Amino acid sequence: MTKILLLCFANLFAFASGGEEVKFPDLTMTWVGFLSLLVFLIGYYFIATEDKYHVDKAKPALFIGTFMFILAAIYYALNGLDLNLVHIEANHLILEIAGIFFFLFVAMTYIESLIHMGVFDRLKYNLVSKGYTYRKLFWVTGFLAFFISPVADNLTTALILATVLITIDKTKKEFLVPGAINVVVAANAGGAWSPFGDITTLMAWTAGKGVFTDFLFLFPASFVGYLVTAFLLSRYVPDTLPDFDVTTERAPTVMHGANVVIWLGVVTIACAVIGHQVLHLPAMWGMLFGLALLKLYAVRLKKKYNSEFNVFHSMAKIENNTLMFFFGILAAVGVLYFVGWLALAAVVYDPSVLGPTWSNICVGFLSAIVDNVPVMSAILKANPVMGLDQWMLVTMTAGVGGSLISFGSAAGVGVMGKLPGIYTFSSHMKLAWTVFVGYVVSVAIWYVQYEILGFYHIG
Repeated sequence: MTKILLLCFANLFAFASGGEEVKFPDLTMTWVGFLSLLVFLIGYYFIATEDKYHVDKAKPALFIGTFMFILAAIYYALNGLDLNLVHIEANHLILEIAGIFFFLFVAMTYIESLIHMGVFDRLKYNLVSKGYTYRKLFWVTGFLAFFISPVADNLTTALILATVLITIDKTKKEFLVPGAINVVVAANAGGAWSPFGDITTLMAWTAGKGVFTDFLFLFPASFVGYLVTAFLLSRYVPDTLPDFDVTTERAPTVMHGANVVIWLGVVTIACAVIGHQVLHLPAMWGMLFGLALLKLYAVRLKKKYNSEFNVFHSMAKIENNTLMFFFGILAAVGVLYFVGWLALAAVVYDPSVLGPTWSNICVGFLSAIVDNVPVMSAILKANPVMGLDQWMLVTMTAGVGGSLISFGSAAGVGVMGKLPGIYTFSSHMKLAWTVFVGYVVSVAIWYVQYEILGFYHIG
């Protein structure tokens, strides 16, 4: 269920369409307003308690997303309102979700292809066979998570490196717990400075809140904040050698063409960026072009090496429940915007209340409790008036803030599943103060860089 909590919401606004914003009647104080809010809260409860009821979160998300829109349409029909507004909003929502859907679909296909070709198995072996101490492995896995997640995504990155952790040692909690927190924080922080490294940044990028290079200016705040947390966590990691006999372990083989597939992935990302920034095409257009290149290369591998690599097999392994979850939760938030609830969220951004800076800082704590995707999509829907500096702040806090609690991000939830009974809510909270210190440092660096030095935009 990849951290991929789809960024589509952002573009649902007029700023995404580039046209005049459509005015919807305020339905918050009507029966459909209260009922839609109630349905959303009940549905989100079952989403948040997936482990308790053993119901895949995609099911309640898809139900509330579709049901809430049907309720809104029924209200419009019963009260003689313009049903064309429902049609326009539904089509707009589908269009934006489709853009993110295909972007993530292609990215996940590449990741599954590399997994199938043995690239990540070889990475695991190379790491654990170096003879590093637990503390060195802690730093290596953290840095890998930080620099892989901007290209892949934070959930996939966290899952891969959590597997590395459990491969190194299956029982040593003194290493596994700090190591797991380190991977989660690194994956979330690394994704925060890339337009497609995290859901929040992808949402903001596709919504037009910043161009590709604008997000790169978040690197200092993200990196230093992570380093502070990692340094504090490393003090809890033993500086001894793990038990691993390289003479009894065979290095996994990598399929023919794996290196080319890696470079095709880089080319695909480049096509998405150039297509979106220069040619003003949807980012998913370049991604789909990259998928076409991968399919053509698979044909060559089949002819030259009789390779078993099949792109359709990689597609079959994609977690479709994750994509359905994204559709449902984005549609549900879209209805809250449609009936008028999200307009109320913009009130806290008024200087007479909290103002944008403090509101955006609080978003980090809220995203840890609720999840950064619905929080970020709600902000994009409410669309408070903010400059580039504040949009970059909320992008960073929504992404990095999810690390404050173990289930506050897709990466955290994924690692909890990989290390059951070891990386838990309680074990995370014992060291959560280290994450909080890093979060404060990230915000402080943002303030100095953006508000004092004014260094956050080219030109």
